[in-house]
Amino acid sequence: MLFVIIGHDGPDGPALRPRARPAHLDNLRPLDRAGKVKIAGPFADGSGSLIIVDMESEAEAIAFANSDPYTTSGVFERVEVKPFRQVFPE
Repeated sequence: MLFVIIGHDGPDGPALRPRARPAHLDNLRPLDRAGKVKIAGPFADGSGSLIIVDMESEAEAIAFANSDPYTTSGVFERVEVKPFRQVFPE
């Protein structure tokens, strides 16, 4: 099942992001290699990031989001996880 993870940057996000980025990417790589990351990247306005992942359950997606280095290091002040139904591309 697909889940959208939206990480909302906190006020210290821009300063913390460069230090946490290597660990954040290392955290995503195993999922990416398994074909489970559908899209990931920061918002162009600097307000946070979006990740769409294929996970077994919402609990798994929430656990992943909460343990991500951007969350644990304070880059994200808030994280949303929502089930997602892809329509396009088919």
